[in-house]
Amino acid sequence: MNLSELCIRRPVMTTLVMLGLVLFGVFAYRGLPVSELPNVDYPTIEVTATLPGANPETMAAAVATTLEGQFSRIAGVRNMTSISASGTSRITLEFELNRNIDAAALDVQSAISTALRSLPDDMTDPPSFRKINPADFAIFYIGLSSDTLPISMVNEFAETMLAQQLSTINGVAQVQIWGQQKFAVRAQVDPDALATRGIAIGEVEQAIRGGNSYQPTGTLNGPDRAIAVKTTGQMSNAAAYNKLIVAYRNGAPVRLSEIGTAIDGVEATRVATYFGERQGIMLAVYRQPGSNTVQIVKQINDILPVFRQQLPESVNLEVMYDRAQSIEEAILDVEFTLMLASALVVLVIFLFLRNLAATVIASIALPISVIGTFSIMYVMGFSLNNLSLLALTLSVGFVVDDAIVMLENIIRHKEKGLSSMQAALKGSREIGFTILSMTLSLVAVFIPVMFMGGMVGRLLHEFAMTISVTIIVSGIVSLMLTPMMCSRWISDAAHGAEKPTRGFMAMTERAFDAMLHAYDLSLLWCLKRKPFVLAVFLGTLVGTWGLYSVIQKDFLPAEDTGRLIIYTEGGQDVSFDAMRRYQKEVADIVNKDPNVAATMSRVGAAGSRITNNAGLLFLRLKPRHARPDADINDVVQNLRRKLNKVAGIKSFVRNPPAIRVGGRLSNAQYQYTLQDLDLESLYKWAEIMAEELGKLPGFQDVTTDLKIRSPSLVVDIDRDRAGTMGIKAEEIEAVLANAFGGRKVSTIYTAANQYAVILEVAPEFQQDPEALKKLYIRAPGDRLVPLAAVATLTRGVSPLTISHQGQIPAVTISFNLAPEVSLGTAIDRVHALERAIQVPATLTTSFQGTAKVFQESLAGMGMLLALAIIVVYIVLGILYESFIHPLTILSGLPAAGVGALLALMAFDMPLTLYGFVGIIMLVGIVKKNAIMMIDFALSAQREDNLTPDEAIYQACLIRFRPIMMTTMAALMGSLPIAIGFGQGGEARAPLGLTVVGGLLMSQVITLYLTPVVYIYLDRLFPTKAIQGASGGAAPGPAPAE
Repeated sequence: MNLSELCIRRPVMTTLVMLGLVLFGVFAYRGLPVSELPNVDYPTIEVTATLPGANPETMAAAVATTLEGQFSRIAGVRNMTSISASGTSRITLEFELNRNIDAAALDVQSAISTALRSLPDDMTDPPSFRKINPADFAIFYIGLSSDTLPISMVNEFAETMLAQQLSTINGVAQVQIWGQQKFAVRAQVDPDALATRGIAIGEVEQAIRGGNSYQPTGTLNGPDRAIAVKTTGQMSNAAAYNKLIVAYRNGAPVRLSEIGTAIDGVEATRVATYFGERQGIMLAVYRQPGSNTVQIVKQINDILPVFRQQLPESVNLEVMYDRAQSIEEAILDVEFTLMLASALVVLVIFLFLRNLAATVIASIALPISVIGTFSIMYVMGFSLNNLSLLALTLSVGFVVDDAIVMLENIIRHKEKGLSSMQAALKGSREIGFTILSMTLSLVAVFIPVMFMGGMVGRLLHEFAMTISVTIIVSGIVSLMLTPMMCSRWISDAAHGAEKPTRGFMAMTERAFDAMLHAYDLSLLWCLKRKPFVLAVFLGTLVGTWGLYSVIQKDFLPAEDTGRLIIYTEGGQDVSFDAMRRYQKEVADIVNKDPNVAATMSRVGAAGSRITNNAGLLFLRLKPRHARPDADINDVVQNLRRKLNKVAGIKSFVRNPPAIRVGGRLSNAQYQYTLQDLDLESLYKWAEIMAEELGKLPGFQDVTTDLKIRSPSLVVDIDRDRAGTMGIKAEEIEAVLANAFGGRKVSTIYTAANQYAVILEVAPEFQQDPEALKKLYIRAPGDRLVPLAAVATLTRGVSPLTISHQGQIPAVTISFNLAPEVSLGTAIDRVHALERAIQVPATLTTSFQGTAKVFQESLAGMGMLLALAIIVVYIVLGILYESFIHPLTILSGLPAAGVGALLALMAFDMPLTLYGFVGIIMLVGIVKKNAIMMIDFALSAQREDNLTPDEAIYQACLIRFRPIMMTTMAALMGSLPIAIGFGQGGEARAPLGLTVVGGLLMSQVITLYLTPVVYIYLDRLFPTKAIQGASGGAAPGPAPAE
């Protein structure tokens, strides 16, 4: 007794099993997390080292290089990049995907501890690091502002109240503060006043350090009680510091207020964040990998009223961006596509079967398969995201295939006069092997994808597993539930010998009969002209290769996520105040754009930007139906045209991808890196390549991180003269650092936070190089020596930033592409340019980030497709115990490839990762036609003693209806995806188009090609039918030769 017979004879058991599957699926669905994409955790650690006042060369040589040397010894480091600017070095470590990020963090901490001994002694704080996931974006932005309170107080609320409480929400990974304006006391001295009183700036530093003390002072322990000893050694505000005695002159105290002033200010004076027209503080909330984005955002929204009650009335709290809204909209759109595809598939089944009961029997496999899959997704830790729901939507087209094939075969026996029970028993027994072959061979297609490595493998794993589980569940439903329902639901009258003669049903019957008759005639014509059909097959082989060679290729299609990012960059000599004015001009233009709903603007060295001439704008767009420009590419191009007119600043408008690959950040989306140990050669060729890339058609926003012409003032120390005066070079540098380095000389400790005390010259002296001549150094013998006496000042240029990749000097050129230019075409043009201008062999060039992953995935996709075909061949060979029949079954693949590529080219779409997935899916889908034909042909040869020619001819006609039904069902299931409904539909469209195009072409070709190949191969290798291959084929007229 096989499985189908057991289920037919035990309907209660079958019903309860299916109900259990559905119930578990419903409960699992409620517990599935919701996110935009599958969890893709790219293990990356970012290390930041600060040395206030140090120039980029010092940071690169003394800090970055030292740390890089230690980090290079850590196992699993895939890529290491660094950028050094004034006072800051940032090193990004990208690890192999299988590297545990927590273990890597321990290694990084150990490496930093080892490097500390070799880092500059005057680094006030050790390098810090944080774990980041470049593949993810912030899910929630909150803005705080006030018209009356100091910005430092607003920052205090953000840091000590909101950020800490938000961090405790389940699923929140970290909360970043944009535009941090932390309170600090700034002691600003007047060099003229210092000189008049004979005080060196170093004495002010020592006075502040000694005057602000927070040391343990012990405890008095008596026989009965203990008494804590406290002092008032700490000064917590500017008023206290102004009273600080710095020195004594002529027996009188000199207070700080006499040689300058202390103010209650902020620590970071060269960074600012705005939302709309107001300066404020922004909090960006990031989620943990695998957490439920929608649930996290719900918890944040629930706690916002509490925050508003706790904050003073003068502090405004606004939600600037809620990612859950776009995710829910995208999920709803995909779910609508799923429902629409399901409705179209059910309609196809009804039109072919023309019976309500039969339609219900076939269609019920659809919801059971989809709902049953949710329980497996829950167990495997998957989420409801665009890709997993896309997998379910695509599966709609072929999860009913098995049920259709089973149902159609049972109905065929029913129409011959058997009872419902007999027809179900015989039909299920005949077709069971066919369904097993179709199911296993379809799942086999996704086996290579399941075990695919790299970022692409991580991205597609959930998709492949979800669709495979759905297929397996549908196969089980078809073998268990479908025959049982047929044995009880199909009435004797429903499928008698009489056919409808009037109405819509009669019209569809006549249409199908006409199709069958036309196919019969055309099939006979093709069987008489087998060489011609074989030539068509060879043509599809050549056509597939030719079309693949010429079609444009891209990584991931652009997707409208409702947000844009604009990176801004001023000249290398621009001041922070000027940059802020330029940034405001850009923000004003963006805020007036009718497509933009809200903006957040940040300028200065903060976050991923470490220079004062950099800025960033985050744009939340209006819903697509409310925008004058519905197409996201039109929004980008219109903004680009407006912003290119702003003088003094460059703007780089980007539509951020749904998933960002790699830890490298740049102004534009794609990166091209040059490396050379010879800096002169590196800088020369970087400028040449950047200029030439800007001339290439379709390249936009070409820019480079080569910033080597920043104005500088060189203090050339006369070592001989300084030596005779007993002055050391480090003493001169210490004076300069105290004056212009924004040096943290002391710390104010409170119960909730720590605040810096910063020493500097007054702002008016920070704008003029002549102020350096007013500085004095304390020499032995208590003499004050002017800086000009031991050093000369010369103007020059120096790097604004210095970059390394893998410890080697590097320059990165970044660029965006016009909508009509694919990434594959751009890479080909860059390689052609390298050959044309004859880049020297000593110069190493490579693509980074998305472009690099695209190159790797493009090389791997061909192997992935080949592996999919090989795995399917192996599975089919095992099932049929034949080396030959799998070749017949797979002979329709080239036709599917031609159809898929032609469909993409017809709609001017490049072959993207999604499109390639569609082609891989076609490997599993199009072979179903051949399986149905060959199973019946083998059975007819064995049981009815027909010749191969007669057997395959009969199989083609008998299986024509289920072939048309399954193909039309798959087409209707993929059509809504190909049309691109809803948010993100433009990204899913290539996948649907490849499936639709491949199915249309392969349907036409395989109906004629499969019988011809079957006959040819049978003549070369006579068939030995196996016992397991089954299927009934009614005898019919032999094809004429």
